[in-house]
Parts: sequence; structure tokens; C-alpha cells
Amino acid sequence: MSWFSMQREFIVLWGFLIVLNYFLLHSSAENVIMQGQTIKDGDDEPLISKNGEFSFGFFSTNENVQDFRYVGIWYTEKPLPSSVVWVANKEKPSSSGNGVITITNGGNLEVLDGNGASLWSTNLSVSSNMNSSVELNDSGNLIVLRTQNGTTFHRPVWQSFNDTTDTFLPGMRVYVDDQVDEERYFSSWKSSTDPSVGNFSMGIDSHRSPQIVIWEGQRRVWRSGYWTGLVFTGIPTMRADYLYGFKLNNDNERKYFSYTPNSLNKMKFRVAWDGHGEQQSFNEGLKQWEVIQKQPANDCFIHNRCGAFGRCDQSSEPFCSCLDAFEPTDADAWSQGDWSGGCTRRVQLHCEMNSSVNIGIIEQRGGEPDGFLEIDGVKLPDYLEYVGAEDIEGCEKKCLENCSCLAYAYVIGINCMIWTSDLVDLQHFAEGGNSLFVRVAHSELATSNNKRSKRIIIVAVVVGMVALLFLSLSTWLILRKKNKMAATIPSEMKMHNVLPKSDPNSSGGFSTECSVADDLCAEGQAGSGPDLPLYQFNVIAAATGNFCEENKLGHGGFGHVYKGVLPGNQNIAVKRLSRKSTQGVEEFKNEITLIAKLQHRNLVRLLGCCIHGEEKMLIYEYMPNKSLDSFLFDAVKQTQLDWPTRFNIIEGIARGLLYLHRDSRLRIIHRDLKASNILLDEEMTPKISDFGMARIFGGNQNEANTNRVVGTYGYMAPEYAMEGLFSVKSDVYSFGILLLEVISGQRSTSYRSIEHSNLKTFAFDLWDKGKATELTDPSIVSSCNRDEVHRCIHIGMLCIQDLATHRPNMSTIVLMLESENTVALPLPRQPTITSMRRSEDEEDMWHVSREIVSSNNVTVTAIIGR
Repeated sequence: MSWFSMQREFIVLWGFLIVLNYFLLHSSAENVIMQGQTIKDGDDEPLISKNGEFSFGFFSTNENVQDFRYVGIWYTEKPLPSSVVWVANKEKPSSSGNGVITITNGGNLEVLDGNGASLWSTNLSVSSNMNSSVELNDSGNLIVLRTQNGTTFHRPVWQSFNDTTDTFLPGMRVYVDDQVDEERYFSSWKSSTDPSVGNFSMGIDSHRSPQIVIWEGQRRVWRSGYWTGLVFTGIPTMRADYLYGFKLNNDNERKYFSYTPNSLNKMKFRVAWDGHGEQQSFNEGLKQWEVIQKQPANDCFIHNRCGAFGRCDQSSEPFCSCLDAFEPTDADAWSQGDWSGGCTRRVQLHCEMNSSVNIGIIEQRGGEPDGFLEIDGVKLPDYLEYVGAEDIEGCEKKCLENCSCLAYAYVIGINCMIWTSDLVDLQHFAEGGNSLFVRVAHSELATSNNKRSKRIIIVAVVVGMVALLFLSLSTWLILRKKNKMAATIPSEMKMHNVLPKSDPNSSGGFSTECSVADDLCAEGQAGSGPDLPLYQFNVIAAATGNFCEENKLGHGGFGHVYKGVLPGNQNIAVKRLSRKSTQGVEEFKNEITLIAKLQHRNLVRLLGCCIHGEEKMLIYEYMPNKSLDSFLFDAVKQTQLDWPTRFNIIEGIARGLLYLHRDSRLRIIHRDLKASNILLDEEMTPKISDFGMARIFGGNQNEANTNRVVGTYGYMAPEYAMEGLFSVKSDVYSFGILLLEVISGQRSTSYRSIEHSNLKTFAFDLWDKGKATELTDPSIVSSCNRDEVHRCIHIGMLCIQDLATHRPNMSTIVLMLESENTVALPLPRQPTITSMRRSEDEEDMWHVSREIVSSNNVTVTAIIGR
């Protein structure tokens, strides 16, 4: 090879290396800036996160003023400046339009103006042998990573989530330091277009029990109330949720708040320039940010609006009033709407009267000790002094023993709370809130009780008069309606829906030995539920072809079910109870009164009933696709149930149970949930039926015991089958069995194999071996979503755990079913056949202190994984 040829090839190779070096410097991942790269204002595109959610670069806050250019992070393709979540050079905007973002030789991310002057920097310590790269994460977090000798250290040395401005994003951590009372993390903008530091800040007051606070300078503007482990006590609309919302976590002995949204919508929190704390969600349809929650929400949420010992109630006029046993400090100012002076005691406390001057007063009062007035439904006062582990009785005793103690409260998740300074920032909530026990002189207790008794009497009289008036009006309207209907219905149809009076001498009438009809009529008159038509026997017999075999839809332990057609071509299903049935009068009345009051798309609708001698019949809406078991366990029909249909059936049953357990007016335990009691309409929508064995629970009742175990073995929870103990968790167990049947197409009560005696042990064995999806019915393998199937099997395993305390409740199950994101669920425990009664000191893993129903009737729950 000639010298000229070698020189030419060397030049070509050298050119290639130059081009390659340029390519490596300028073609890195779109969400990364490497050492030596820059982003120039106006020339280069902004840095974009991998999922395209966030952008980092130059922007203007005012379309009309383009001279001021800022560097920050914003939601991509969302309107500016409302989508900006972080600003770097908020105090020093670039005015030349030639700004540059770069990584300096020392490894710092820096913003320079057109003259090369620094406007902002990460200010990291300089290391000569270290380089840096900058990455924009999908969470909106901008991080600086260090590299050395080609190796990247993935632990950030700086991140925008720790250099906050005015916005809190899901994924951020707000640390809580027990040693520091106030930590201010977020600062408002000066105005809607000026991101420099404004007058307001937001952060955590971690004194005793953490709460979120907004300050204007040193003055508190608003606070969230104390964190219970599930909710903030000062936000009455906040609902406990183990999957979503705020959580207080621990990381290497450091506590921090985080937030997980429950939807795919863009979400953020910010302290606005006017001092309001806002939760915003992006409306994709309108292409704008909407404020879905704003604090302070009204005047009463403004901190200490009514002064010390004053209470703010937005529904009252005026909205400020003194607590019982207190009066305005300045009556004239109070009457003029100036409540800042607050209130003072009418009678001095006994424990404070220890001077010789007051001995005579003590003797006149008989030396009666102080007591406590209970104030319900309030936002607990600010400046909590003591938090202890005492129960409510111990808390009262501790407060009474300390003369400085002015009030106490006991809140699940916090325990005993005591205040020793003036009670400030008290607010009455129409719904929610906590009970506060305020220390007052003994004489004030009697005065307050007398006032309360008078109020109760007045309210009772007013309510009674209104109820009497309403009852009279209702009776008149019903009679008027019946008279109009009687005039328009043909004579041969008039008795179809009317219960004739029993004639003791007539063998063809209703049985005089059974008073069910009279009871139902009495209940209807009392307004206990909607009117329930009582059909004559001959009408139902004619509708069903005299209960002919051709119209039989199915049969069960309580009798047969027939299809019928009423006049007007209304299809019905008639449940004709067998005379030998164990479902007697009580069960029959129970099913009628329960279903008549229930309204939900996933519960079967009861149209009426019929009582004729010893005959008892229930008339339901007709379900053309019969029951779930007629499809699920039929080798031919089960192919019609593809996976989307089965998943919709699972979700529908779960929502129906959630309604029974939580959302209906009465808490109802079904006790006989199984495939044959799930009916399917023409659209394959599941409807829970057969409430003969159901039981009603009171608002604060969670479990009960029965001497008569009813239901279907194979679906019964262990504690119910073996000990007669039932609760909402008994239905959860049955739902878990039913869920496994829907997935596998196998009947739980008849499944047998060489290795397994029932379906649940077989399912757990597959789960334990990592082969859970092998449980899937072969007929749906081609249509199933493997992730959904696996999640459903996991939920089923959690539902059929032996101990009721280890099972989730239906609200948790619905959340897990409807969550499109993969969530970390606790591992199920292996099923056994041992006695299942819970020990007194065992904690419910799905609840805090088992299931607690608070004073505002909100059930607070939390998940605690193993």
C-alpha cells in the first residue's frame, strides 16, 4: 500500500471518529443530558421524560411578556403557566432570550444568561474526576447522577423533588422530622405570572402529631388537622383508602408523606399565590386544570376564625359562637362581628381556685370537682400538647389530674390527646369531625345538661309534629291515588295487586293461622319501606300455567322457581316455597322486608309476594339467562362465558356485596352466596338473589353468633360453619370461593382429586408453586387477560383465608378489582381446617383496631401486609 493511500484512509478514519464523537454527545436518550450537552433557549427542544408526560426547558409565564424566560418542569402539551410544577431560576429570569442550560466541568447543572452569567445552579461540591448527567423521570423528578470512568452511579446527588417550589406531585416525599416542629417545603409564587417566592408557604407541623399547615409569613392561614394514620382530622370529606391517597411511610427510620392518585388523570397539589392550597386535576376534554379541592374552603376553615374557645360553624348566622360554659371576652366587639378576642369562662375552674381569697367560693360550691363537656363533630384544636397511649378512660383521668389540662380527646390512630393552652381553631362540621372533652366547672355541667334536655324536648316535639303531618299527608295521597286507580282499572283486574281481608269462615281465603300478610301491611303503613304488591293466588297460578313443568326454571332446597307472565305481558319469576321447606314464616318475612328496601343494579328486584294458606311465594323480575351455575358448570354453555364476561360478573357481584355491607341503609350479611344465587339478565349482568338467610346488622355491629347454621357447605366460612360466628367477612369468604369457581369453571362442592379434597386447597397449591394461572378454565384461555386473571386469583386467595381478620372487606376488594395498575398485595396464608375464632388480642390485618366505625359513620380501614 502506498503512503498516499495510507494517508487517505487515516483521514477517512479520523473523520469517522469525529462524527461518532459528535453523535455520542448529541444523540443520547431524549430524557437525558450528558456532560458537554446544552439546551439553548429558542434553538433546542426541551428535555422530555420517557413517557412524554413532563418537559424540562425554557418557558415564559406570560404570553405578552416574552422577555422574562424561566427554566423549569411542566406537564407536556398542557397550557402554560398553569402546568408548571417546578422552576429553577425563579428569582433571576433570563431577559436576553439567549439562555443556556448546561452541565459545568464541576458536574453542576446550571442556567446561564446570554452573557454566560450564572442565573441558577445545583451548587454541588466540585470533583475533578467526576462527570454528571441529568435525567427527567416519568414522575416529573429531575435528577443529577454522577459518572466516573464510564460508570454511572444511579443514586441521585441532587433532585428537583428535594428542591421544591410551589407544587407537590404524586411520587414526592415530604419528610417529617419529630425533632423539628415546623418544616416549610413549598413556597407560593409572588403572583400568577411571577414565580419568585411569594407570601405563602406550605409544609408540615410535626409537633406531637403531624398536620399540613399553610402560613402567611409567621401567621397560620389553614391547617389540615392531625394525621390519624388514615386521614387528617380537619378535612371532613377525606376518606380512608389503603391503596390511594396520603400515606405516612418510614424509610431508614425517617418518616415521610407520599400520595398515590386513584385515577389516571393528571394530578397535583400546590400552594397558590393567593394562599389557597389547591388539589388540581387536568380535564382532558376541556384541556384545562380544574380545582377539585381548595383550602381554606370557606371562612370557617381560616385558622382561628373565632378566637380562643370560639367555635366556627358555616351553617350558622353568625358563624362564630362560644363553647358551652364560655362567653365573649368583649361582648361589644363580638356583637359587631369582631370575634378575634375569643371567649372566656363564665365560672372559674375548681382546681384554679386554690388561693385563700377564693376559699369562701369553694365552700359555697361544695368543693365539687371539675368535669368535662363533650363537644361532638368538631375539628380538634391546634397546638396539641400531649399524645399518649392511654385509652379514653385513662386519658380523662390524666387530664383531670393536671390542672393545666383544658381539654382532651381520644382518636383511633393517635390515642390520647391533651391540650394545656387556649383552645383555638375550633370548627363544627356538619358531617364528620371528632369529639372533644372540654374541662369546665361542675356547676356548668348541670347548666349544660338542662339546656341540652330542653333542646332535646323541643327537637322531639318539632320532629313529632312534622312526622305526624307527613304521615297524614302520605295517607291522604295514598288513598287518593288508590281511588283514582280503582276508577281506571277494569273490574276483572282490580284485585290482582290487592290483598283481600281474611275470612275466618272461608277455606279458599288466606290462612288465618298465618299473620304474615297483616305484618307486612302493618310495616307498609309504618313507612318502613316501599309498597310491596300482594298478589292473589289465582293470578300467580294463571301466570305460571298452574305451575306447569314446562315453566319450571329450576329448583333448590326451598322449592321450585317458575316462569310466569302477568297481564300486560310482564315476565316474572315465581319462587314457590315448598311446604316441607325449612324456610319458615320468619325467613319468608325476612326476605320480603330485606329485598323490598334494596335498590342496586346487581341485586335482584322483588316485585311482590303471594300468601295462600300454607303457600308462600315470592315474585321477582325475570332473568332470561337464569342463574350463573347453569352456565358455569355446563360443559356446553360455559363457552359462552368468555373472560371479559366473567370478569364483569365478578365485578358486579363484588359491587352488589359492597352495597349490602356498606352502602345500603342497613348493613346486610347474605350468608348464602353461591353460583346458583347469582342470576343473569339478558346482558349477563349479575344480580344477587335469595335473601332468606340474610341478617341485618346495626350501624356499629360487626359480627354476631347464631345457634342455627344455615347456608351451603363449601361456601361457608370456617368460623361460621364450625362456631356459628358470622360477619361481613363470612360473605367475603363465600365471594372468594365463588371467584375461584368463575375462573376455574369447577364447582367447589364437588371438586375432588387424588391430591386435593376441595377447590381451595387445589388453587392454593397452584398459587404456592407459581402456577396460579393453570387454574383458568381452558375454555377462556384464548380470551383472558393474564394479569387480570392472576390478580383475581390472588384476591380469591386473600378472601378464603381461614381467619376472618386476614380477609379484606368488600370495599378493598372492589378497589383491587378495578385498579388498572399493579399493586403490591399481601401474600395469602395457606388454608387449614382448624378452629377459626379470633383471639381477643389479635389485630385485624386489614383494619386498624379491627373495623372501627367512627362517630361520623365512616368506616376507616387500612391494609397491613405481612
